[in-house]
Amino acid sequence: MDNRHDSAAARPDGGTETRILDAAHLVFVRRGTAGARMQEIADEAGVNKALLHYYFRNKNRLAEAVFRRVGERLFPPVLDILGSDAEIEEKVERVVALELEHLSRTPFAPAYLISEMNHHPERARQLVKALTGIEIDGAAPRVRATLERQLKARARAGTLRRISAEQFVVNLVALCVFPFAMRPMLALALGLDAQGFQRFIDQRKKQLPEFFLNALRP
Repeated sequence: MDNRHDSAAARPDGGTETRILDAAHLVFVRRGTAGARMQEIADEAGVNKALLHYYFRNKNRLAEAVFRRVGERLFPPVLDILGSDAEIEEKVERVVALELEHLSRTPFAPAYLISEMNHHPERARQLVKALTGIEIDGAAPRVRATLERQLKARARAGTLRRISAEQFVVNLVALCVFPFAMRPMLALALGLDAQGFQRFIDQRKKQLPEFFLNALRP
């Protein structure tokens, strides 16, 4: 069994493996790892359960693959923007546009990732290493150093208030993610159906960058 899996990993049937991952993505994000069942994933993918084990061996391996897949669509582009030499204003606009656009297509991703990392804290470190090739202890300082340099320069120039790179990133990402992480409560409290929620997000795309930057201006 292990030899067959290793051979499949080396020469995967992309169509079948992708179909299984697509199905697992839907089921895990909808139910979480604890609530997901391999038979439900097999039914969603239109394959027999033995094929799930052939490609991924067990539920945990499949859950790790889905977690990485969800995370790699959210985090690397944001790290690229934040660690670049673009001006602060451009970084804010690009991160907001990118995050809200992507999360509009995968609205349950934040709640899923938060739940998975709460139940499996080791996955946060594994995810960063898988996506960047280095440990989080090496990735985070690089982005932080670039932001810190820019923010300090802007504070000295008097164009932005003093703020640490850590607070800057957490505030910005939280403002993007919160509506999706709390979507059921917001929809109920604000009386929003699916279309109404999307209109709310479309308004946020336009208003959030200026709101965030105004909070930093003297």
